[in-house]
Amino acid sequence: MPVQWAGLSPELLLTVDRDSAERLSAQVERQLRDAIRTGRLQSGERLPSSRELARELGLSRGLVQDCYAQLQAEGYLVTRVGSATRVAASAQPAAPVTAPSSAPHPRLIADFRHGVPDLTSFPVADWLWATREAARRMPVADLDYGDPRGSRQLREVVAGYLRRVRGAAADPAGTVVCSGYAQGLSLTLAALARRGVRVVAYEDPGGPAVARAAAEVAGLTAVPVPVDEQGLDVRRLEATGARAVIVTPAHQWPTGVVLAPGRRHALIDWAVRGDAYVIEDDYDAEFRYDREPVGALQGLAADRVVSIGTVSKSLAPALRLGWLLCPPALVDPVTDLKRVTDRGSPTLDQLALAHLIESGRYDRQLRRMRTTYAARRTALVASLAEHAPAVRLSGLAAGFHAVARLPEGVGERAVVEAARGRGVGLYGMSECRATGAPDPGQLVLGFGNVTERAIAEGVGAVADLLGGG
Repeated sequence: MPVQWAGLSPELLLTVDRDSAERLSAQVERQLRDAIRTGRLQSGERLPSSRELARELGLSRGLVQDCYAQLQAEGYLVTRVGSATRVAASAQPAAPVTAPSSAPHPRLIADFRHGVPDLTSFPVADWLWATREAARRMPVADLDYGDPRGSRQLREVVAGYLRRVRGAAADPAGTVVCSGYAQGLSLTLAALARRGVRVVAYEDPGGPAVARAAAEVAGLTAVPVPVDEQGLDVRRLEATGARAVIVTPAHQWPTGVVLAPGRRHALIDWAVRGDAYVIEDDYDAEFRYDREPVGALQGLAADRVVSIGTVSKSLAPALRLGWLLCPPALVDPVTDLKRVTDRGSPTLDQLALAHLIESGRYDRQLRRMRTTYAARRTALVASLAEHAPAVRLSGLAAGFHAVARLPEGVGERAVVEAARGRGVGLYGMSECRATGAPDPGQLVLGFGNVTERAIAEGVGAVADLLGGG
């Protein structure tokens, strides 16, 4: 599909050599033919007006008109009265048709992909309002590169919000705005590597691919530590020799357990005794249903915990906005790394988020989505109870995913593959295990971006695969 350029006349890179023996008109015609033949100019794409191209090249308009007329006669261009000159549809050879490497999957009637919020519920009107307010109020100085830690306004708003809602010991001076969790983790591990950390631990099951990739880039070794019904096993952590650990204490990914109070204190004690750091992924803390809120681990030991938060789940992943609450010893190293990495996140988006939070629209969005996810959670529980009662669910107290324990004899990978053939996207726990083992057979069912109707239809379509009748 050709790009539909706006404006009176799109620009086009052509050059003329007045010292060449080749006529000027021939040079223009040759370059236009080459641009069309090679695909630099696509079929249907608009060319500059003859007046504008003549002005750009320093040629007479009549010469350019003659070039266009010649290429039109050759079939390269088409011109209609009152319309722009465009590349002819027949001017380029058709792309060779290649057979697909495999048969395409049917369209999914339900995709239980985890980690994805309801994308249709992004508050477009509120975001546009916040962006307009940010642009209207933004001082001219904010158009400069600014502080690599991020906008002072957003850092103050986020720090205040996290103190109020998450019980964090947040200080704007120690808050660094980042482009989502992935960058936040990368910056943290790189800063820790500069301080002599060589081994980082991560929860198992958890996110082995993300942890290993970020550790490898930072030059660290990543080691798994088991998770049980109380969260991370701190005793097993001590045996690894790690001086950093990545945890999801408020709602462990993916099991959904909360780090028990005794484990929280043991983890902090481990960090203090070993001059180590805890990297807290404040995952799914906004969405809870059956339990009291759990404060951020960072509030217990601000000098030992790096807390990473984002709006990827509360608003949308595409915003690529997050923040780090850094211990004093890591503020400068993380800031330096942020400076050399990208010189800071986009300021206008930061200011828009600050206005969204300050205005109360952010809290309103969270309340709205809690209601939506609670209804989908109920639909998932009811559908499985009706169609596959042998499946046991856990991890439902918060967030928008659940863990489904498959009955004995039901293979995880076979279920995932067969369900895809029926138009249902299922995802196994094996992806979250350090070893990739498919046993015990479990599914991680995300219900954030799937409607209640689709949940019922999807479960019904795969009920027999899950051990149902």
